Amino acid sequence: MIQASDFINPAKEFGFNTWSGVPCSFLTPFINSVIDDPQMSYISSANEGDAVAAATGAALAGKRAVAMMQNSGLGNAVSPLSSLNWVFRIPILLIITLRGEPGLPDEPQHELMGQITGKILDELQIPWVFFPRSADEVEGVLTVAKWQMDRSGLPYALVMRKGSVGKSELKSRWQPAVKPASFSDDQFCKSEPELSRQQALTAVVEQTPVDQSVVIGSTGYTGRELFAVADRPNQLYMVGSMGCASSLGLGLSLALPDQRVLIADGDGAALMRMGNLATIGAYGGENFRHLLLDNGVHESTGGQSTVSPSVSFAAVARACGYRQAAETTTRAGLDTFLKGGAGPSLLQMKIKRGVPADLPRPDIGPREVKQRLMLHLGVDAPWAGV
Repeated sequence: MIQASDFINPAKEFGFNTWSGVPCSFLTPFINSVIDDPQMSYISSANEGDAVAAATGAALAGKRAVAMMQNSGLGNAVSPLSSLNWVFRIPILLIITLRGEPGLPDEPQHELMGQITGKILDELQIPWVFFPRSADEVEGVLTVAKWQMDRSGLPYALVMRKGSVGKSELKSRWQPAVKPASFSDDQFCKSEPELSRQQALTAVVEQTPVDQSVVIGSTGYTGRELFAVADRPNQLYMVGSMGCASSLGLGLSLALPDQRVLIADGDGAALMRMGNLATIGAYGGENFRHLLLDNGVHESTGGQSTVSPSVSFAAVARACGYRQAAETTTRAGLDTFLKGGAGPSLLQMKIKRGVPADLPRPDIGPREVKQRLMLHLGVDAPWAGV
């Protein structure tokens, strides 16, 4: 058994200062120690997939980042691990607890995952070893992890068995800086939408200077139409990990406070990982902009209806602590948002349905998009060129 400081102090020396995660009793010493350390930052994510995506956003900005989770939540993280980290080659360090380890008593819900945790990581092509249980092993483990991540651009996992780390009490109590904002019916629009998705994204391109902003297009037609409007070095097109654009953007925006980060999201994607709205409200900075293009359907899969007509994302965002949130159906409302004040802010923009004829797919691959964006941002990290 080691103490949390036996791992965290060397990890800081290796540059692992950005952490995200979802609690597990095995992880309590780590989470408490990271929260208490003023030299480190921690994001308490709503689910494991968003923890992975937030850490990945920080890694996109050149930070060495860690995502922590219980193995029961590894399934929540499969989507970003397989279709974000693997596709774009963006490495993060994973610390995954081994609940339900064969031969040890545990709760029945952990039994199966305890048997297959290593197999899942193998299938995801994520190298892994057991978490070190003596202090003199830590530096060697971190050296190997860093080398693997830098050369491959892939995550590396440490699987933590029960009793690996001694107890550590939490000394500080973090609280969100803001409280939920009030809202009223006059902030919401009931008129018909003026713009198509392409017209809205054209306005986004016009008002997000290349040298001052990053634009992340969500999975599906949003990313494709953003590419069709203008393929710029400050843009990233999500090709998978549906719903993770906002958590990726959160991690990136916190790592790059001087860049305005705009997420062009969709109603279906936002519904999939709605818990991240609360995380953004609690942690998001003034540079975070969340544009939610809402046409009420999953358009890229045949136009099946979403439940967005019964949801006010703006009201949810304000209740979650966004500094500003509103609905609009107009170009004027979009322009006000794009020029707007302090974030994190959200605009739920009702748009027309429909897709441009002969809409192209990006002719630049995800890894090239990552490399181009990191070069544009001046990020010097070994995985920038992988």
